[in-house]
Amino acid sequence: MSLTESQHGGLWTTKPVERRKLVIIGAGEFAEIACEYFTHDSPYEVVGFSVEREFLSGDTFLGRPLVALDEIAVRFPPETHDAFVAVTYTRLNRVRSRLFGVVKGLGYRCATYVSSRAFVWHTVALGENVFVFEQNVLQHGVRVADDVVLWSGNHIGHRSVIERHCYLASHVVVSGYCTIGEHSFIGVNVTLADHVTVGRDCVIGAGVTLLKSVGEGLVFQGQATEASRVGSRRFYRLRDDE
Repeated sequence: MSLTESQHGGLWTTKPVERRKLVIIGAGEFAEIACEYFTHDSPYEVVGFSVEREFLSGDTFLGRPLVALDEIAVRFPPETHDAFVAVTYTRLNRVRSRLFGVVKGLGYRCATYVSSRAFVWHTVALGENVFVFEQNVLQHGVRVADDVVLWSGNHIGHRSVIERHCYLASHVVVSGYCTIGEHSFIGVNVTLADHVTVGRDCVIGAGVTLLKSVGEGLVFQGQATEASRVGSRRFYRLRDDE
């Protein structure tokens, strides 16, 4: 786990001292979002995009050059550019983790983004290619490994560990001293009690509450709320013409 940390104004920040040029791997919705956030809330300058050749359609994306991944080191040399792999949880995070390995193998440093509207305590350690959206709270001693996405509004409790290549959707509550295993997906509004360990390759569906540790490769699905047999108009005693 490659970790970097620095302090700015009492809060943790991953923003580099010198402005760096950034190439984003991907040309989908997350790539567009990442470009927006890096451009307007970090010192990075997004100068281009790259995708695998079979997915190349056109030579520009968002008004910037779009190149095949096998040409990225020529067009955007790793000596002068950082990279960010902007892929979500496709195939249980395997696509993002594979591309992360490719760009690291080419010699790139992968950028980490932390929203200026997130609260990240100065004892937090973050790896490369981490994306922390707004309204996340990362408490004392939290460790987030390489290639993790924390969508908006999550609470990561003290001393918890999120291992590599995980994806947490919005409004997840991870209590203290928890561990989330590699490649796991955690859905919206999931709650983990203190000292819970989630094994690698798990899928924890929306709204699930885990009160004890679980093994590897498991899927937990929350119960969908059933509609009442009484419709809303009848419930409020409304006439058909109201």
